[in-house]
Amino acid sequence: MLTFTLLLMGVSTFLVGALPTYDQIGIASPICLVILRLLQGISASGEQAGANSMTLEHAPDHRRAFFTSFTLSGTQAGLILATLVFLPISALPEDQLLAWGWRIPFFLSAIVVAVGFWVRRTLPETPAFAEEESRADKQHAPAKMPIVELFSKHSSSVLRVIFAALVSVVSTIFSVFTLSYAVNTMHIPRATMLTVLVLANVVALFAIPLWATLADRIGRRPVFIFGALGSAALIWPYMWAISTLNITLIFVFGLLLSGVVYSAANGVWPSMYGEMFSTRVRLSGMAIGTQIGFALGGFAPTISAAVLGEGPNGWMPVALFTTVAALVSAASAWSARETYKVPMSQLGQQAPARGTRGAVAA
Repeated sequence: MLTFTLLLMGVSTFLVGALPTYDQIGIASPICLVILRLLQGISASGEQAGANSMTLEHAPDHRRAFFTSFTLSGTQAGLILATLVFLPISALPEDQLLAWGWRIPFFLSAIVVAVGFWVRRTLPETPAFAEEESRADKQHAPAKMPIVELFSKHSSSVLRVIFAALVSVVSTIFSVFTLSYAVNTMHIPRATMLTVLVLANVVALFAIPLWATLADRIGRRPVFIFGALGSAALIWPYMWAISTLNITLIFVFGLLLSGVVYSAANGVWPSMYGEMFSTRVRLSGMAIGTQIGFALGGFAPTISAAVLGEGPNGWMPVALFTTVAALVSAASAWSARETYKVPMSQLGQQAPARGTRGAVAA
């Protein structure tokens, strides 16, 4: 599945760069673009959930958060790489950029796909999956229709993941909406805001595995909840700094928000969500739960644009919306079973009654 999603993403991305223009093929051009973007979205849902599941099931029991956090560190590294690739392209004269320059990054994606395919073609199945597959009792075999078992036995966990994944609203607001607000409304130079984004990703690259290491010691829930609540608080001074054109504080609060505090939740969710499900349905549970949550979070810029007010305090409804989403995410994580000491074979089973206030079937 990981090889399939990689090739689907790679082919779709390459073909975006090869698309004829509207002047050449008319309305078929944007239609094809939308189709290719949908294929990218389909591949991304299986890609991230598959990578998280495989990493989780390969990791030692006492370091599962640390190992799975590297799937998110890879995301941060990819964002940094993408920005660095586009920087020289964006320096082209505008007519050349619009004519052919924008296609170059899409064509370069073929290199990433080739390297990824070389890595993945020899990946073995995880020990947990192999153990399930080798059991003689058919009741314990990997689910043939995992989605049926998922919603009949793990629906509460799917809902929990959906609501916890709303923490992604913080990332979307930070990387999309505040960039537009700062550049188009407050007229802060785009290069300044892009520098904030790049530096925040660099900080996150190092912060994510550190938070994950802490989660292996004290648990998933406290680290995730800290990240969600801290982000809910820091979005206010960050947007205030933008509204007052204070460049120094924009950098300070931007790096604290996205680079440091949000990384606590972002680095822990691969292990926390994955440990809510058994091996039989883990990939399905993570893929469906996270992608619904991320899709809801994807509407955040649209919602923010609708609630954005006028005047110096017009940003406050957007900050409030982000805070509410982060609080819902924290509450969902609080209701989850703490699993950092639970053996892999027992994940997804009914939580013990003693000492697990608020716990339900994971």
